[in-house]
Amino acid sequence: MKNKWRILKIFVTVVIFGFLLSFSLKRFNDRKIDEQSIIVKLNDSSSPVYFVDEKDIRTIVERYNSTKKVGDVDIPSLEKKLNELPAVDSANVYLNLNGKLNVDIKQRVPVFRLNNGGKGFYVDKKGIEFPISKTYSHPCMLVSGDVKKREYKKLIELIEKINKDSFCKNFFVGITKENGNYNLATSDGNYKVEIGDLDRIDFKVKGFKTFVEKYLVYQAPEKYSKISVKYDNQIVTTLNSGYKPEEDSLQTNEQNIINTVTGTQKTEEKTTN
Repeated sequence: MKNKWRILKIFVTVVIFGFLLSFSLKRFNDRKIDEQSIIVKLNDSSSPVYFVDEKDIRTIVERYNSTKKVGDVDIPSLEKKLNELPAVDSANVYLNLNGKLNVDIKQRVPVFRLNNGGKGFYVDKKGIEFPISKTYSHPCMLVSGDVKKREYKKLIELIEKINKDSFCKNFFVGITKENGNYNLATSDGNYKVEIGDLDRIDFKVKGFKTFVEKYLVYQAPEKYSKISVKYDNQIVTTLNSGYKPEEDSLQTNEQNIINTVTGTQKTEEKTTN
């Protein structure tokens, strides 16, 4: 008899709990989602970007919740739609127990802006391309030329190294690819630094920095049209048309070769014909 009463109590308790839970869920699902109930977070990155507008996000949210009720929000479809936006890296949508709809958007952060064959777009650290915004321009390295997707990874590594080095960051303002060779545009704009391919970048940049510190700082900035570090253990410079070879103490014929072995610069003596 006692067991029967115990079972009956348990049954009644479960029924009451189920009723209360059902009543609470119905009230929760019928709760209205107004403007203040939608919380949109767009900039959780250390490098803020503004490709996505909060107003556009709210418009998409309203499209997937026409009744403006908590229970009618199609969260999976809404997340899928937000993740399809080109400038969105990831989107997370969830409801709080208080009925607040949270929309957390992580935007793509461009590593460089590429102009390839007249088409311009951004590339993020994952090597993913996304279109340029009409309302916002993000400050990043400008790259131009026939750059292949398979080169994105090494190009990103190069740009990240430039950004982390105070000398390089102040010196190099752009990258171009011409006839299969990569060139770094300099801040003074008088010459380009030819690096060739994207291999052994640390070694090439170290050789160029040595050249600048030991020699270039004592020369007129408009003296050279090109400084090449693409060759192994040597730097080759090309004079501008306004300078004659004999006016350059380090010039050999039309080009000047400076060996840089283990970071120590050795200059070939000028030869005369």
